[in-house]
Amino acid sequence: MTTRKNISSGAKWEDVVGYSRAVQFGNIIEVSGTVAVNEAGVVGPGDFYLQTKFIIQKIEGVLQQAGFSLQDVVRTRTFVTDITHWEEVGRAHGEFFAKIKPSTSMIEVSGFIEPEYLVEMEVTAMKG
Repeated sequence: MTTRKNISSGAKWEDVVGYSRAVQFGNIIEVSGTVAVNEAGVVGPGDFYLQTKFIIQKIEGVLQQAGFSLQDVVRTRTFVTDITHWEEVGRAHGEFFAKIKPSTSMIEVSGFIEPEYLVEMEVTAMKG
């Protein structure tokens, strides 16, 4: 029987909204939407490239916590508030995934919970 493991970031919103930072089910892990924010606030305000880079590094930490790596990523989903910045977002994505080449999508959205968030990313990773 495969076991489900919920991974928490400790954010108060996980209990309020009812979600986990990531969920591992067997050899698959799904990482929830991730934005460029840390304890000090928004990272890279106004900068699509820096936010994307920070987000991927943040996701990498969650994957490592569960025993996965970026090499295990099979899908990325990137949401942006302004698709005209796709090259900046794509450049940051390529710095991490150029050799891994997961399936991907980039979707323009009208906004996020905080207006300073320009990019949000989800990933799916699989071992084996």
